[in-house]
Amino acid sequence: MIADIIKAYAQKAEQELFKSLPDKSCQQKTVCDAMAYSVEAGGKRLRPVIMLMTAKMLGLSEDNVMPFAAALEMIHTYSLIHDDLPAMDNDDLRRGKPTNHIVYGEAMAILAGDGLLNLAAETVSDASYSIPSERVLKAVCELFTASGTKGMIGGQVTDIESEGKKISLDELRAIHLKKTGMLIRAAGRVPCALFGADEKITAAITAYCDNLGVAFQICDDLLDVYGDSAELGKNVGSDEANDKSTYVSICGKEEAERLMAEHTRLAKESLACFGEKAAELVSLAEYLTKRKN
Repeated sequence: MIADIIKAYAQKAEQELFKSLPDKSCQQKTVCDAMAYSVEAGGKRLRPVIMLMTAKMLGLSEDNVMPFAAALEMIHTYSLIHDDLPAMDNDDLRRGKPTNHIVYGEAMAILAGDGLLNLAAETVSDASYSIPSERVLKAVCELFTASGTKGMIGGQVTDIESEGKKISLDELRAIHLKKTGMLIRAAGRVPCALFGADEKITAAITAYCDNLGVAFQICDDLLDVYGDSAELGKNVGSDEANDKSTYVSICGKEEAERLMAEHTRLAKESLACFGEKAAELVSLAEYLTKRKN
């Protein structure tokens, strides 16, 4: 069952993630506690799961990809800490728990996010690998390009600047391809870099990740309107409260659901060249559109 497979991958990633966190007895205890608080709050661990599934499909050793899986989740978690701040989305609930700044204050939440971003860089640069160093360097570049101004941060900037404005569906796609999609893309492209995949293989996996990212975002938009706060572990209606354009506000529920199904189909078709080796990633794409949180 795909849910059990996802859970097994997520647990592997969590073991590496928790192992990489600073010792809680460190001198800067407050910020270390704040970092651990958000990392240990749980979550789907979607990005590390995609990364580990992709590595398996390519025949890449988990030992070589695991530091990147942990680092990717650190980056994702730091982005959530900062997204929840009053200056951003001003949320007080995340994964069923008070958000970081509610517990530790705004200043410490900012520093906890900064700390996780830096720890991600430390984690991938301090690990040992059994593959050529140029592949590792390329993977590092993939990871931090995806999380920087050309990727996640750039998408967040455009998202903020679009609040209160009417934007087109194409503009919304462009925002989310960066804000949400680039870290999902990195989850597929980092293993490609580590494996030394050719352009055809890399393009197929990139297409899968890009379409999966769109489908995932549409599902998020639908859940923000029609989901249940208790199941989601966060407040619903935040997009409307912040006057943000979403797939639901632009397209309506029925068309958003159709687009989600279409991008899920395209994601699965992108992996046809891998045959049965892609079974886990195909099942993951189907599973994500049926989620309740």
